[in-house]
Amino acid sequence: MTDSSKSVRPLSVFTHRDFSLFWAARLTSTLAVMTESVTIGWQVYEIARHTHTVKQSAFLVGMVGLVQFLPLFALTLVAGAVADHYDRRKIYLACVSAEVVCVCGLVWLSQQPEAPLWAIFAIAAMFGAIRAFLSPASSAMAPMLVPREVLSRTIAMSSLAWQTGAIMGPWLGGALCALSPAAAYSTAASLYALSLLAVFLIRTDTQPKRQEGTRMQSVKEGLVYVWTNRIVLGALSLDLVAVLMGGATALLPVYARDILHVGAGGFGVLRSGPAIGACICAVVLGRSPLTRRAGLWMFGGVAVFGVATMVFAVSKSLALSVVALAVLGAADMISVFVRQTLVQVTTPDAMRGRVSAVSNVFIGASNELGEFESGVVARLLGPVNAALFGGVGAIIATGLWTRLFPTLRKADQLTPAAYSDD
Repeated sequence: MTDSSKSVRPLSVFTHRDFSLFWAARLTSTLAVMTESVTIGWQVYEIARHTHTVKQSAFLVGMVGLVQFLPLFALTLVAGAVADHYDRRKIYLACVSAEVVCVCGLVWLSQQPEAPLWAIFAIAAMFGAIRAFLSPASSAMAPMLVPREVLSRTIAMSSLAWQTGAIMGPWLGGALCALSPAAAYSTAASLYALSLLAVFLIRTDTQPKRQEGTRMQSVKEGLVYVWTNRIVLGALSLDLVAVLMGGATALLPVYARDILHVGAGGFGVLRSGPAIGACICAVVLGRSPLTRRAGLWMFGGVAVFGVATMVFAVSKSLALSVVALAVLGAADMISVFVRQTLVQVTTPDAMRGRVSAVSNVFIGASNELGEFESGVVARLLGPVNAALFGGVGAIIATGLWTRLFPTLRKADQLTPAAYSDD
């Protein structure tokens, strides 16, 4: 990194109007997605418990993750090629508009005396399909809104918007569930509308440069790039395996209702745990950004994530559970921040849509399949053993990946210049 880029003030990227609008849009849309996802899980568990056992109901909550992942997996590679060929702003607007329609359907369903589970699962599947196109377009659009000299700071701030929404959204959804699912879904619809307005006001041209070759050739180029870039492949696959194994947050409805016995109000408190830890970590990162030993910080974050998951699994106290979840949230903030920044700074602009799409597959797999894995293991071993199993798995994955991807372990600076071939 040059001396001039080192002197860029932390918040200077917000002097660019369109990036400020994008940042607000990404934050509000992520808040909406997470609020809606948490509410779906809570509603499915509540409905299922009327006629099913705890283990069976936990399995159905896990199925929510699977039905969202399947369309995401099927469509996301094509969606990445679309993001590298068509106006990314228009893709964003179309996707969020579709999400508004879907969440309004959930508002209506939540007000019915007996909402059918199949209808909720169908809408969850539609969300998965929409996210397949939204995520790569959103990730690839941010670097187009600022000059190159502030690119690394832009990527960091964009990642921070996503991660803040990803942590605060579940807390918001959990708190609103204590009122009613309809209140949570209505809030999500309002947040989507704010995101739409912000992106509509962006004036920068977000049409990527024309790419040669067919759509399938474009998809193949993206896969080859990820497979041959050891830093990108290691970072994405570590996130996949660690969060797949450590998806204890998917079991929070079970813990709140049938293990800690704290009800919907306690569910909101539990959901606030990761938010507290992540926000504290975000403030620290904002004041003292990570500048060296990025790979080691990422591995450390995943290892602590696994340990905190194990503590949460065996806790019988609401206070200890919240503390464990706060540590989990802080550790996740570090690992995700490093991963997202490394992937963006090591990827050329012409490839960002496709690489973001591949990243979306890994992240979608880790989140949605993590929920499914937790539901399946909870059905076999019970919810406590399922969470404990996941925490141990995250720690094992950390040790294994340090050996499989030494390039990632040795990754140092979070700047484009550190990985440039120029």
